[in-house]
Amino acid sequence: MKAENFIPGKDASLESTIETMQKMLAVRGFRLNESSLQNEVEGIWSTHMKDNDCPMLFSNGKGTTELAARASAYGEFFERLSTHYFWTHFYLGETRAKRPFVHYQQERWFAPTADGSWPAEILNPELHAFYNPEGEIDSTVLVDLNSGNVERGICTLPYTRLRDGAQTFIPVNIIGNLYVSNGMAAGNTMMEARTQALSEIFERHIKYRVISEGLCLPEVPDEVIARYPNIRNGIAGLRKAGFGILVKDASLGGRYPVMNVTLVHPEDQGVFASFGAHPRFEIALERAMTELLQGRALDSLEGFAEPSFDMSEVNAVGNLEIHFVDSSGVVSWDFMGDIPDFPFTDWNFSSTTEEDYRWLVDCVHREGKDIYVSDFTEHGAYTCRILVPGMSEIYPVEDLEWENNSIGNELRPKLVRLSELNQEACATLLADLQTMNLHDERPVWEILGLAIPVGTPWKQLRIGELKTLLALAVGDKDAILEGCHWIHYFKDLPPSRRMVYRCIESMLNLEDVETYRRSLVLLFGAETVRQAEALLDRSERFFGLDELGADMQGSAMHQTLLAAYDKLFA
Repeated sequence: MKAENFIPGKDASLESTIETMQKMLAVRGFRLNESSLQNEVEGIWSTHMKDNDCPMLFSNGKGTTELAARASAYGEFFERLSTHYFWTHFYLGETRAKRPFVHYQQERWFAPTADGSWPAEILNPELHAFYNPEGEIDSTVLVDLNSGNVERGICTLPYTRLRDGAQTFIPVNIIGNLYVSNGMAAGNTMMEARTQALSEIFERHIKYRVISEGLCLPEVPDEVIARYPNIRNGIAGLRKAGFGILVKDASLGGRYPVMNVTLVHPEDQGVFASFGAHPRFEIALERAMTELLQGRALDSLEGFAEPSFDMSEVNAVGNLEIHFVDSSGVVSWDFMGDIPDFPFTDWNFSSTTEEDYRWLVDCVHREGKDIYVSDFTEHGAYTCRILVPGMSEIYPVEDLEWENNSIGNELRPKLVRLSELNQEACATLLADLQTMNLHDERPVWEILGLAIPVGTPWKQLRIGELKTLLALAVGDKDAILEGCHWIHYFKDLPPSRRMVYRCIESMLNLEDVETYRRSLVLLFGAETVRQAEALLDRSERFFGLDELGADMQGSAMHQTLLAAYDKLFA
C-alpha cells in the first residue's frame, strides 16, 4: 500500500491533492511544467509552475517538504484559474465581450444610469455607502477592464453575506481594482479553502497594521519553537547561513491568528519581514517561515531596504502595496525594537478544519465586518473568493475614483487602431490625454490590458511618449518639444529610440536643418536622422507601434492568453 503524507490544515493527503488537481487541469487542457525547486535550507521548500501552452499562467508553492510545496503550487494555480485571476489585468477582446457571458454564467449586467448614479440593484445599502460614500463616482467607471463593453454596462457577480445569507451583486471592476488576489483559495473541501482565504485576509490586514503603525512584536521563546522540529530546523538553517532571524508573535496579544519571521541581512542591513496566518499556531508560523524563501535562493536574499526612521515613508500607500506584492517594502526602526507593544501569547485557536473556519468567521464578525463569499466549482475543485469590506482591500477605496483601471475602456477603441486614425482623431486623442489624470510614466500596455513581450515598442510605450507621437502626427510643435524633453529626462526607453527624439528636438530648434545636416548625421547617425525626418514630415507615424486590433490580434502573446481563457469554457 502506497504511503500517504498528511499535514495539519489539509483534509486530504498531499499525494491525493496533487494527483486530483493534475487530472482536473488536464481535462481543461492545462499541463504544468515544474521548475525552480529550491531546498537550500532544511525544512524550507519552494517550487514554480507554469502552463506549457501559456507561460503567463504560473504559480508558486512553498512548504516544509517537497510534496507540500508542490501541492501548494497546484492549489495556487487552481485558485487563480477558477477565479479567473490570471486574466484580471487583461482585456478579453471585443468578441468575448459580446458573448452571452464574459466571466461566469451566473454574472448579471446592469446598464449605467443616465445621470451617472450607481444602479440600486447592485451591491446593498451598506456597500453603496462604503464604496461610494458621497455618491459622486460615475457609474461608467464600474465597467470592467476585461470586457470593456461600455454599451453592455456593469458586469457583476453574486456574493453571499455570511452573517445572514443575503445575496448581493458586486461589480467585477470593484473586485479587480481593490482586492486583486487577496482572499482567493482552492482546497480539498469548502471549509479548508475558506479557512485559507480568511487566513490570508488576516495575514495582510495585520501585516499592514504592524508595518504602518510601526508596532514592535514580542519574540517567540526558543522552547515554543522547539515543539515544531521542521520549523526549528528551518530557522536554524537560515541562521547557519549567516542571516539574523527574528521569530515574532503577531497576534497582537492573542487576538489574531498571525505570526512573523523577520530576516536581517548582516552585509547590506536589509530587512525582510514575512508574515503567515492560520488559526493554528504551528501552521501560521510555518507559513511565515517558508514565505522567506519562496522562489528565492539564499544568495538572492539581499537588496532589501534598511529600516527607516521616517514613518511617512513606511506607511505610504506605495510602500504597503510593495509589501503586498513581494514583502520587500520598508519597515520602521520601531518594528525592530526589543521592547514589544504586546506580551507574547502562546495561542492556538482551533484543532480541526471546521473549528478553523468557524473561529475565523467569528473573529471577523467580532471586528464588526461582514464577509462576502463567492464559490467556484466549475472545474471540479472547490475554490472561493472572499471579500471583507474595510479589511481585505489591497488598494484604497479612493482608487475607484482616481486610479480605476476602467480608464482603458475610454482609450482602447482608438489605441487598438492607432495607425488608422486621421489627423482630427489624433488631435482629439491628444487633447483627451492632456486633460486626463494620467502620469506620463504610466505604461500604456497596463491601461489597455495588453499582454505583449518585453522589449517591444508597445511594452515600452508610456503615456508621455504616446502624447509625443500624437503631437508628431498632428504637427503640434510645442507639444512635440515638451514630449521630447520629458523623454530625454525620463531615460527609460532604449538608447536608440531616445536618440530619435533627441534628434527631433534638435531639428525643431534649428532654423535651417539643411545647414546642419552633416553635423546631425555625425551626431546621431544617418538612420536616426532619417527616422526623425520621417516622423516630422508624417511620412511615417507611431514609430513601430503595430496595429493591435479589436481582439488584440497584433500580439501573439495576447492571443495565447485568450486561447487559455477559452479552455475554461470548452
